[in-house]
Amino acid sequence: MSDTTVIIDAPIEALWFDLDDLCRLGVVEACWLEQRLADGMLLACPEAPDTTRCYNALTLARVRRLACLERDFDAVPELAALVADLEEELQRLKDRLRCLED
Repeated sequence: MSDTTVIIDAPIEALWFDLDDLCRLGVVEACWLEQRLADGMLLACPEAPDTTRCYNALTLARVRRLACLERDFDAVPELAALVADLEEELQRLKDRLRCLED
């Protein structure tokens, strides 16, 4: 196996990841990821460019956040998902408030 660096000239929002990419980039095991998908804590993107299950940058960020919460705070998966949901909602509200102030 070679360590070849690939440079992709695209915004991360435009990139799609398969399950293997998501595991590698999220630094999680496949069984960890598949369990969170089965439990509904993570979702495939319905607007994916083809019929295979694909994931976007938002899903990658959520994978990393869930793994971090579980690891750093020894949180059960359900609690980590709840905290991530609350953080995402807080960010959406901050963004709306910022738009209203402009």
